[in-house]
Amino acid sequence: MTSMWPSPAKLNLFLYITGQRADGYHNLQTLFQFVDYGDSLGFTVRDDNGINLLTPIDGVPNEQNLIVRAARLLQQHVIKSGELAPRSLGVDITLNKRLPMGGGLGGGSSNAATVLIALNYLWQCGLSDRQLAELGVTLGADVPVFVMGHAALAEGIGDILHPASPQEKWYLVAHPGVTIPTPAIFGDAELCRNTPIRSIDELLNSPYANDCEPIARKRFSEVEQLVSWLLEYAPSRLTGTGACVFAEFDTESAARQILNQAPAWVNGFVAQGINLSSLHRYRAELMRVSDKA
Repeated sequence: MTSMWPSPAKLNLFLYITGQRADGYHNLQTLFQFVDYGDSLGFTVRDDNGINLLTPIDGVPNEQNLIVRAARLLQQHVIKSGELAPRSLGVDITLNKRLPMGGGLGGGSSNAATVLIALNYLWQCGLSDRQLAELGVTLGADVPVFVMGHAALAEGIGDILHPASPQEKWYLVAHPGVTIPTPAIFGDAELCRNTPIRSIDELLNSPYANDCEPIARKRFSEVEQLVSWLLEYAPSRLTGTGACVFAEFDTESAARQILNQAPAWVNGFVAQGINLSSLHRYRAELMRVSDKA
């Protein structure tokens, strides 16, 4: 039987670059919040150890896809640990892709986290979310926040998480139709890399901004056009290193009103910010039903 699990998007409500490390990575302070919109993944447990992605993504070989890599990572970890009796740890996976690739919404990282959470449950591995997050960070710095499932202030390279509870506003999230390679932002000499480190309280009570946004707007005219248009209606910012931009509203109707009058070149959706991931809500419901049974 196939079970369908949510793989929600995230927004960086703010993103500040506080320094560059000796290894070339950058230290950040960023606020992650999930939105009630995203991809979904279907899982059918196999009676062997085969791991198959039945809906490949164009241009991404399956073995390089974070979905397959996450499944193999968990499988190999469980087998090597020897904590479980020998059993089949195989799965067929399908992906319903709604999030744009390279949009700054965390689609790939979210997919990987959903694989780890879902297969830990379906294979009955018994790992904690923290153990899964420790595995997930080897796949990408954003994977742990999706695994832990709660809005968070992230520091370091994005892997040091402090739970947070920002307002659950409504967002119009729009894609400018271009893909922004992360190196295009972090390789720009004009990128601000020395924003002062601030306390959580100070960050949450100051106007939000994204240090990557000026570079994205300078280098990509489509981003500049989209941000400029959205700013006419509501506070708007880049998420992550882009390319998606979001505008925040107090109500769903206000957000939808602006989307409905958007120019033809705007491709977007409306969703509510949520501090508890829909992935974790789904798992909790499965466990509740299972306990009743």
